Amino acid sequence: MNKLILLPALLCVQIFYSQQIQSDLIKKHITVLASDELKGRGTGSDEEIKAANYIAAQFKNIGLSCFNNSFLKPFTFKKGASPHDTSTKNAVENKANNVVGFLDNKAPYTIVIGAHYDHLGMGHDHNSLDANPEGKIHNGADDNASGTAGVIELARHFATNKKTEPYNFLFICFSGEELGLLGSKKWCDHPDIELGKINYMINMDMIGRLNKEEKLIIYGVGTSDSWVPLVDSVKTSFSIKKDSSGIGPSDQTSFYLKDIPVLHFFTGQHSDYHKPSDDTEKINYKGEAKVLEYIISIVNKTFHYPKLKFSKTRNPDMGKASFKVTMGVMPDYTFDGEGMRIDGVTDGKPAAKAGILQGDVVKKLGDFPVKDVQEYMKALSNFKKGDTTKVEVLRGKEIKILDIEFK
Repeated sequence: MNKLILLPALLCVQIFYSQQIQSDLIKKHITVLASDELKGRGTGSDEEIKAANYIAAQFKNIGLSCFNNSFLKPFTFKKGASPHDTSTKNAVENKANNVVGFLDNKAPYTIVIGAHYDHLGMGHDHNSLDANPEGKIHNGADDNASGTAGVIELARHFATNKKTEPYNFLFICFSGEELGLLGSKKWCDHPDIELGKINYMINMDMIGRLNKEEKLIIYGVGTSDSWVPLVDSVKTSFSIKKDSSGIGPSDQTSFYLKDIPVLHFFTGQHSDYHKPSDDTEKINYKGEAKVLEYIISIVNKTFHYPKLKFSKTRNPDMGKASFKVTMGVMPDYTFDGEGMRIDGVTDGKPAAKAGILQGDVVKKLGDFPVKDVQEYMKALSNFKKGDTTKVEVLRGKEIKILDIEFK
């Protein structure tokens, strides 16, 4: 884990009049936000306020303007005794903050660039994948200090590149994403500008772990007919995987549900996801800088397009699946082959006890073939606690049949 004392001097970053994204600045932001002192930036916590003030200081130093004399936009939410407690009698009203900065180019329409800055705090909200999360700092370097650093540095780029783009920019760092997209939902319900004046929304969630294959996933390409030809026109060395859906487990969903075109950038799942081990030393800072340069190229391409037209997309097909059990694995969403490749296995869960390993490709669960993540989800919904079955995995070039018990 990362030890860091937040000195006042760190609350300002020098302005660089350069169009190139600098990996050392990305590292500086992530080092602050994912420090042990911020205790995982839990939604509504004192440490979340420290993180929000750090982001606000960057926005101010870059030269963005704010609404109502503050970069912080507070919202309230109710939090029960547990995230599964749907009653209101035990709920306590809490306050959290989105951080909002505006670059006014005097244009009729605005591009929103966002990311969530909250994480899992000290592991008390039952959404950690650690076997014993209580009281452990979940620093969330990739999830999502990486995306937050991306918002800050894209704001710096567009505010200091000595160009006047044909669109305004709204930069938003959301809180409450880990508790159910709370901050982005609240902002979209009470926006600072008219939603009809938004051209599109760019979301970044976990963009800090670009692997050696340089796989980059872009969600939301079906939310406008312009996205696919536009994305395809940008030359890149990335191995791009495109997904059409506007709905997914991050903040672009809140904008899509308001009929706004979206793109969501993601460098892929990993075994440190939602664990205390998601720390700064594992971030690929130069890789993130390259991702941000790519996003800039896409945004620049849109300057030659009229306001993008919104298109509804097919939602991820989970059928009517409901899950009574879990295997305790993390899918590799960048995998293009047949089956579901496993990117992480949680200690003590059914998959680990069955001998399933990171890199295994699930081909069959019980009697149900698994061709992709969606079919895996459907297959999993057929089991309940106490069931035992066979799971077929491809390990290298060898098929293995393992016994698994759902507890």
